[in-house]
Amino acid sequence: MKYRKKPIVIEAVQWKDGNEVEVYRFLSGIKDFCGSVPQHGTYFYIDYNQTGYGNGGLFIKTLEGDMLARKGDYIIKGVNGEFYPCKMDIFKKTYDEVEE
Repeated sequence: MKYRKKPIVIEAVQWKDGNEVEVYRFLSGIKDFCGSVPQHGTYFYIDYNQTGYGNGGLFIKTLEGDMLARKGDYIIKGVNGEFYPCKMDIFKKTYDEVEE
């Protein structure tokens, strides 16, 4: 059998150099946050010393376990409010930007 993905609109943000606060706002839901980003949150943690990942990085707590997000990856908010990282090439093949 073949299946087609249902057309749904998702929220996402790309993690880039210098937009750590934007990513934190997205993951935490705190839109008016300003200041330095904490290393732990409900849906993420930052680990600069995680072995096996070089310099560590941003880990997203997903339904399948903790997943590493690297710069350039998109952080997606799923249909049930869950978060997960997605590589840029996969994101671009799967999603089109929606005009609001």
